[in-house]
Amino acid sequence: MAEHFVKVYTRFNRVWHWSQVVSIMLLFFTGARMLGFHQLGPFGLAVTVHTLVALALLLLWAFATFWLFTTGGWRQFIPRLAGMVKVARFYAFGVFKGEEHPYHKTFERRHNPLQALAYFALKMALFPAIWISGLLYLSYNLWGANDAQAFWLGLVANIHVLAAFAIAAFVVAHVYLLTIGHGFREHVRPMLTGYDRVDLTPEAEAYLGQKGLLKD
Repeated sequence: MAEHFVKVYTRFNRVWHWSQVVSIMLLFFTGARMLGFHQLGPFGLAVTVHTLVALALLLLWAFATFWLFTTGGWRQFIPRLAGMVKVARFYAFGVFKGEEHPYHKTFERRHNPLQALAYFALKMALFPAIWISGLLYLSYNLWGANDAQAFWLGLVANIHVLAAFAIAAFVVAHVYLLTIGHGFREHVRPMLTGYDRVDLTPEAEAYLGQKGLLKD
């Protein structure tokens, strides 16, 4: 396979990604205010902003899920064991020794095995946990308006906060990994321009060339 500069992220990909970035940062900030981690801004405003941004992001994720399944993009997030140990070893040791990344991106599989596993866990476990708990918390007056439901309210709240901390840990790791290898700018540029260097089969090269998605 030959390496080419290819448009791998559509406009929707990039809008979806950066909308998530802004929304999640707002949710972290307002959530921290609601938990008392800082006193910046009124509590009531934090609750309102947190609720509205969360609902808007949930709507965006609904559209994104539909888009992933209709375009086949969901396949990018299916983890596989092949190459998992090599990639894990690279991030644990090899990156500090200046070794080459063992995984080469392809148009069909942009994410390395460890990335795919992390995204799969995020989308299949953490996101559902935070959305279900958030919606239950938001609709508490409909199901928990008596003292007997206090235990369940506390459980829902704790699940929501734990899921938020887990997502925050993912964000920190994600940003850190952007700084290694080819550097922060090289890792971020594809999500701004849509173009990245990936390996292509001759068939994919011919198809993308016809579509005008190749730069070299």
